[in-house]
Amino acid sequence: MIISSNSNPAVTIVIPAYNGARYIGQALDSIKAQTFTDYEVIVVNDGSRDRDELEQIINSHPLPIIYISQENKGVSAARNAAITIGKGEFYAQLDADDQWMPEYLEVQLGILRDNPDVAAVYPNATIIGDASDVELEFMKLSPSEGEVTFEALVREKCVVMTSVTARMSAIREVGMYDESLRSCEDFDLWLRIVKSGDSMTYHRRPLVRYRRHQGSLSSDRVWMTRHLVAVFEKCVRTLNLTAAEAEAVNEQMSHHRAMLGLFEGKRALSAGGAGAALVHFKKANEELRSAKLSLVVFLLQHAPFLVIWAFRARGWLLVNPQTDLNGFDKPHANSFSESAAETDASEYVVK
Repeated sequence: MIISSNSNPAVTIVIPAYNGARYIGQALDSIKAQTFTDYEVIVVNDGSRDRDELEQIINSHPLPIIYISQENKGVSAARNAAITIGKGEFYAQLDADDQWMPEYLEVQLGILRDNPDVAAVYPNATIIGDASDVELEFMKLSPSEGEVTFEALVREKCVVMTSVTARMSAIREVGMYDESLRSCEDFDLWLRIVKSGDSMTYHRRPLVRYRRHQGSLSSDRVWMTRHLVAVFEKCVRTLNLTAAEAEAVNEQMSHHRAMLGLFEGKRALSAGGAGAALVHFKKANEELRSAKLSLVVFLLQHAPFLVIWAFRARGWLLVNPQTDLNGFDKPHANSFSESAAETDASEYVVK
């Protein structure tokens, strides 16, 4: 099924969908409500188990939609399939469970057209959850300050909101998305774009409603951190880094390997695995040097059942109730690749 009413659109909107029928109607509605209307919409079904429901929603929606159905290959391959056939000068990325404010395209494309030296722009966003009324501002949790450089991205001085608008040429020139990456694929792409000499920018207007929910890739911090480490490993192997950039990458890689140990330790505790948790926490604390984590390690060595009880009863270990939305830090059972969740990070690297 291929439907399109615009043979020469200004912007190609790309929506990868994996078991996304629950939310995709809202995403499509937010496109229909845009004040800027010179676009094409490409939805890529990446082997969804809810295919029938997804196609019913797409067929009944008033938007003209180009629909691609493929076997499950991952979010990078889904986006690349759309980019390959996209006719727009610009590329706008929307996940199936997110929504745009009506002026999203007008503002984003206005910035790109007014600044021909800018390859990509990202906005602020409102983070929402399914079973919580809490709404968080993306740039308060993940602030962007100063110029978007390679080092600023690596050191998280600038954190790119996932709903990016970019020049299609800039994405194609760096080889599009790395299909070996099942997560953090966009971070890898922005690093390559900036490293190639193109520039990125941002603004603080919240133009996206960014959903975090149990089962989403971004809700699983073990999964995300494994892939983040893989991206850093790829940078070391494949990019011609300056001394300052290499230092930043190596520092962040060491830190996030430690955070991976912390998250894996918490997951082991939640499953009652005191021994595995101890191994992960000891490894993490070699880098983190945390007094609280040192206490946890001591208690796991001498009173493991007490630690498991306390963790399950109160969830007290490094939990911030002000920033945790429902579903955060949960293993995703229905990711773009279920079997990949337990694979070592090195297997994601073509890098």
